[in-house]
Parts: sequence; structure tokens; C-alpha cells
Amino acid sequence: MTEGYLVLIYGAVVSAVSFLAVYFLMPVTIRSLVAKGKVVQDYHKPGRPPVPRPAGPVLMAGIAAAELALFALTMNLGVLAILASTAIAFAVGYVDDRRVMPGWFKPAALLLSAVPIIALGAHGSYLNLVFGSALIPLLYIPLIFVIMPVAGNTMNSIDVLNGVASGVLVIACVPLLAACAIFGNLDVLLAGLPLLFGALAFFKYHKYPSKIFPGDSGTLLFGAMFGALAIAGKAEIIGVVALLPAVINSFLFLSSVKRLAEHREIKARPVTLLDDFRLAASKDRAAPATLVRLIVADGPLSEKEVAQKIFRLAAFSAGLAFATIALQYYFLVVR
Repeated sequence: MTEGYLVLIYGAVVSAVSFLAVYFLMPVTIRSLVAKGKVVQDYHKPGRPPVPRPAGPVLMAGIAAAELALFALTMNLGVLAILASTAIAFAVGYVDDRRVMPGWFKPAALLLSAVPIIALGAHGSYLNLVFGSALIPLLYIPLIFVIMPVAGNTMNSIDVLNGVASGVLVIACVPLLAACAIFGNLDVLLAGLPLLFGALAFFKYHKYPSKIFPGDSGTLLFGAMFGALAIAGKAEIIGVVALLPAVINSFLFLSSVKRLAEHREIKARPVTLLDDFRLAASKDRAAPATLVRLIVADGPLSEKEVAQKIFRLAAFSAGLAFATIALQYYFLVVR
């Protein structure tokens, strides 16, 4: 059997395991969380309906099952490194889901998610830039300790409206996995499929109106695995470009707040909720700048309309990422 057929078979297996596990376990989880009273209010809806949270454990279970199956098929330590980094980020988020932690906790704790990538050698020494590559063997290790916390918290910061975090991730994963296949190796591509298909299955329950929220365990899992794949697949720049809406949102928030802080710690809200439940930009000068605040600066919009605008931005960023892949391929491979 040729390598191409094996890739197709392995890809189908891990994609199906992740998608089906998340798809069919999520309704059970929703009922269980509701029965246990593990719900939060959806502040952007009439009556502030309770929504169960977190979905992180189911996402982790589905992705872990797929990654373990892939490791059994390939015996590639890079797959284990990606899974271990993802599991650490999930654990950090789950602690925050169970107990309110200070703003510094998640960025600091997420440093641990870089360790498996380094310890198992799932990284290279070259950083692929747009017009070439740079050999940075000594600087690459510190860079990994930067990428992992940034990736996790960037995805966490975009989880502000129904379906946005999972939807943006699904869109961003497409160019990232394409870059992993071209510049990394096929095992990294296969390791990324459980993230894509797990997030796609979750989006059915997370899209507007949300039936369940991911929680910090879910969003940190998403972000850290995205970052780990970008590192293992030699697609760091592609990952940044593909995730631009979330990156911009994090930059706006940090530049206006000027410190590491949880959104719940900020008293002034970036948007206000009108009587008709549309979102409007806050006029409070103390309110932090965010992507949502910029989007509604021209006028109030419904939550669903804002989410659609963010998805369009994500699709545009994915297009830019594919253009960057083409440039990289020309300068790194063709020329």
C-alpha cells in the first residue's frame, strides 16, 4: 500500500474519531452540566438564559482519542508532543474553569505547554519567513516559550460571542494544515485533523444560539494545539496570519489595558447592550479596545451580525495565509 493511501486512511480514521466523539458526546455533556447546575448566563440574550460550561473535557477526550490512535499507527513522537502540549493547556484552562484565577495565571502556566515540544524534539531550528528562512537554533527554544502562551491566550480572548472561537479556529486551521503538509510533514498534517474536525463538530453546538460554551479549558486547548501544530509543521508565520482576527483582538486589549488581566477583572465594558439586545460601542474612555468594539463603532449590531463580520475577517485572513504560503513556497522551494 502506497504512502498516499495510508495518509488517506489514517486521516479518515483520526478525523472520524475526533468528529464523532465530540458530536455524539456533546449532547450528553450538555444534559449532565445542566443537571449539575454548571451553567453561566448568556448576557447578550433576552432573559440571560443559562448555558452549560465547559465543553473542554469532551473536546479533550475526542482529540486525545484520535491522537492516541494516530500515534499507534505512526509511532511519531511529534504526535505525542502535540497531544501532551494540548493536554497541559486543557488542564490549565480547567483549573480556571473551576476556580477564578488571577490574570497572570494562564500565561504563566501555559509556559509548561512548551515543554513537551522541546523535550520530544517536535520543532526545528529554522523559522520560515515570507521571503526565505532564518536559522535560529539558539533563539528557537525561547520562541517556543513565547508562542505557546500567546497562542492559547489569543484564542481565549476571542471567545466573546456565540460560535466565534470555534468558527474562527475552523477557518484558520485550513491554511495552517495546508502549510504543515507543504513545509512540515504528513504526520503533522494528520495530527492537525483531529483539531479541525473536533472544532467543526463542536461548532454545531457552539454556534448562535449556543447550547454550550467551551470554557477556558476549551479555548486554551484550541489555541495551544494550534500553536503546537504551527511549530511542528514549520508554519509559525502562516499561523499568525491565519489567526489575525484573534491576534488583533489580543493586541487591542493588551495595548489599552497595559497589563495581563482577565476580562472579568475589567470594570468598564468595551460594548454596551441596548434595550433591543444589539451591541453598541462603549463611550467610556476607560473601556478597553477590542475587535468587537471596533466592529460596532459605526453603529449597533446584533450578536449574530457581529459574529458574521468576524467570520468574514477570518476568511479574509485565511486568504492572506494562502497567499503567504504561495510566496513561501516560491522562495523556499521553487527558487
